[in-house]
Parts: sequence; structure tokens; C-alpha cells
Amino acid sequence: LRVLQERRVERVGSNQSVALDVRLVAATHRDLAEEIRAGRFREDLYYRLAVIRLFVPPLRRRREDIPRLVEHFLAKHGESGAHPVKEISREAMDLLLRYDYPGNVRELENIVQSAAVLCRGEMLTSDDMPPAVRTRADEEGLTFQTFEGSLPRQVEALERGLLEESLAASGGVQSRAP
Repeated sequence: LRVLQERRVERVGSNQSVALDVRLVAATHRDLAEEIRAGRFREDLYYRLAVIRLFVPPLRRRREDIPRLVEHFLAKHGESGAHPVKEISREAMDLLLRYDYPGNVRELENIVQSAAVLCRGEMLTSDDMPPAVRTRADEEGLTFQTFEGSLPRQVEALERGLLEESLAASGGVQSRAP
């Protein structure tokens, strides 16, 4: 606290203090006001750090940035695997756009890097995406479907789609349908 306040430090074993000319940048995904109320973060440290505060929304709230970030990460990691990967299929990009990214931008970079390493061609496809990305996108897929008509017709269309999906999964055998 004293170093942040006075911008001076005393080296171990020395009696002289040394002036510091530094800028400190700190980042967190936590709500520090809540952390202070809960007693998990020091209020005096907060007020020394919070000179200029910026709020950067999580990636899931700024999906329009995903294509440019993917392009950047492909340029950075596209040479990692056996084949140089320079582009991404529309289906793979759709999966990335629907994913929620609990790990934010770092998670997106890891996903692109992993997919580039495992990719067997020069284009990332949905098959190259990690299972978590494919599974979450599949689970959330229903939220992107739209049905027209009255509520009973919408429910009927949704039920029909789910039944058809279940029959397809069982090879058309009703008794084995999940």
C-alpha cells in the first residue's frame, strides 16, 4: 500500500528509498465492490488501484469481435499443426459464435490453437472444434430456431423436430429412440 501511495521502495538491507516511475495496470473479472463487502478484498487497496476504471464486457457480450479475433489467432497459430491453416469454414465459425466463452478471449485463443494443431487440412471445420464447443452449441441450438404461428403451432413444430431428431438417432426404430 505504501509503495502504491508514495511511489518509493526501500530495498532489503538498505536504508535508502528509491523512487519508482511505474504505471500499474490491474484487471479482474470479479465485482470488486462485492468482494469488498464480502471482506475478500481490501478497500484501501481498491482505492489506490482504482484511479482510472475501464469496463470491458466479456466476449459473450461482444460476439461481433469473434471473427476478427479468430482471424488474428489463426494468423498467430495457423502454422502450429502439420498443415498451415489459413481459413475457417462457415459452420465452424457459427459454432464459435454460439459458444459462451467462460474463459473469455484466452479460451477463444486456446480453442483456435487447439483446432489448428489438430486440423487435417488447410481449413478449420466444425469437426476440428473441441467437444465442449460442439456440445454447447448443439445444446443451445434450439434457442436459435424460430417458429411461426400461434403458440400451440410453435410447440407442435418444436415437438415434431425433437421426435424426428430422436428417430434419426435410433436409425428410425421407435423402440430404440431416446
